[in-house]
Amino acid sequence: FSPADLDKEVTLETSAGPQNVVLKTTQVPLPEGTSLSKVSGKAPAEPGVAPKAADTFTEMKLDPSTFAVVNGKFYFDQAVVGQPLKIEYSTPNPFHVRYLTWIAKFVQGDMGESYAFKSPVASLILSRLGNTVILGVATLLVTWLVAIPLGIYLSVRQYSVVDQISSAVSYFFMGFPDFFLAILLLLVAAKTGWFPIGEMSSVKAAQASFPVYVLDVLHHLILPTLTLSLISIASLQRRMRANMLDVLGEEYIKTARAKGLSERKVIYKHAVRNGINPIITLLGFEIAGLISGAAFVEIIFSWPGLGNLMLQALLGTDLNLVMAGLMISTIMLLLGNLLADLLLAFADPRIKLEA
Repeated sequence: FSPADLDKEVTLETSAGPQNVVLKTTQVPLPEGTSLSKVSGKAPAEPGVAPKAADTFTEMKLDPSTFAVVNGKFYFDQAVVGQPLKIEYSTPNPFHVRYLTWIAKFVQGDMGESYAFKSPVASLILSRLGNTVILGVATLLVTWLVAIPLGIYLSVRQYSVVDQISSAVSYFFMGFPDFFLAILLLLVAAKTGWFPIGEMSSVKAAQASFPVYVLDVLHHLILPTLTLSLISIASLQRRMRANMLDVLGEEYIKTARAKGLSERKVIYKHAVRNGINPIITLLGFEIAGLISGAAFVEIIFSWPGLGNLMLQALLGTDLNLVMAGLMISTIMLLLGNLLADLLLAFADPRIKLEA
């Protein structure tokens, strides 16, 4: 609404019923616990354009140029001289101009302000990123330290009783939802009391010495890591087993055995180096999936990570926070692929780094 329309009457359709409001100020408070569904009345007046009815709340809630809802108050941007929200978010400009403007600010570390948390997005991301990295690194370490040796062991004992049991268990966990497994482990922890069932650390440990605090964080880390690792181990060890079986059937492996090399040397010096290469390439995608893959687990175990934050941003239609989360995921994918390339060069001497 333009300043000339401040005395006009509009109808706010809320969950508590319709309210007729005369626009005397730029803020229209709503009763606590109510939500806004529609605004009807005279729309912003533009020269040469006939007035039209306002859009519905559901159609406008992602458009910060129309209004903003902060702490239960409804702010009409058009009722403010200069329309600061439009200027801040460059909404009069075309889409590509707005996007390039946002990218330029992102490179400078300015990710905007969160609508829901009323805090800079960069500070929100940084406060949660470390927690997600801790959970992700712990999951990757446990997964790889268990799945790779297990896949090698099962490949040299194909069709044994251990191999058949492992295959059945792997297929079971590969089709098991991570959030349901998290709920089951949460119930077990609640019944036994062996593990904490929420947050990243206890209040007492946070006030204690650093070694005690680290041990307490590791104690809280067990259940989330176990939830994510069990499903990842089931898939990764099957891939490693299949790769090793393919390599063990190659002619150069038969030649190495015919020359009298020990089975241990044939497996770990010749077969593993070639069998693990396709697995290393998956590392980039696993690192990028830390945010999305751990979201439900972080919510169930109340782990203060990025996945939990991104879900809150999506539910609250916090556009700046969602955009920053997507960009962080893209950066993690690039870093993961770079790390995978470096590890490939280290694992296989045939792969050389070029400038």
